[in-house]
Amino acid sequence: MLSNILVPMDDSDHAEHALEYALENYPDAEITVLNVVGVPSMMMGDAVGLTLEDDLDAAATDHAQAVFDRAHKCAEERDRDLETVVGIGHPARNIIDRAADYDAVILGSHGEDWSRATHRFLVGNVAETVSKRAPVPVTIVR
Repeated sequence: MLSNILVPMDDSDHAEHALEYALENYPDAEITVLNVVGVPSMMMGDAVGLTLEDDLDAAATDHAQAVFDRAHKCAEERDRDLETVVGIGHPARNIIDRAADYDAVILGSHGEDWSRATHRFLVGNVAETVSKRAPVPVTIVR
């Protein structure tokens, strides 16, 4: 029985479906939503703006707030609570590094930014990488 589940979430519909799946299929499990903000670089779109921030952790938390608001709304509709955590860096590496602290990872098949061909070429498919390298069971929701 799964009692502690990690649900990586970005602003994509696939990620929200993964959270819905976790909430509906594991009613007794503690759910933690992880939003990973990429390390600022010239290739990282929205994360470029973080380079000008004095406090990267606070800026990353602010950046993740819209995703967390969406997650909390989804949980409230099902009368559930959830935890949230912000990661900074590469999404797949962040998920894999945290996975051992959970019984399972449930994630969407494609993320908002990571599904574009350019990002797949540069960083690989996050869901595929996590499914191959995570130390716990991984469920990919479409």
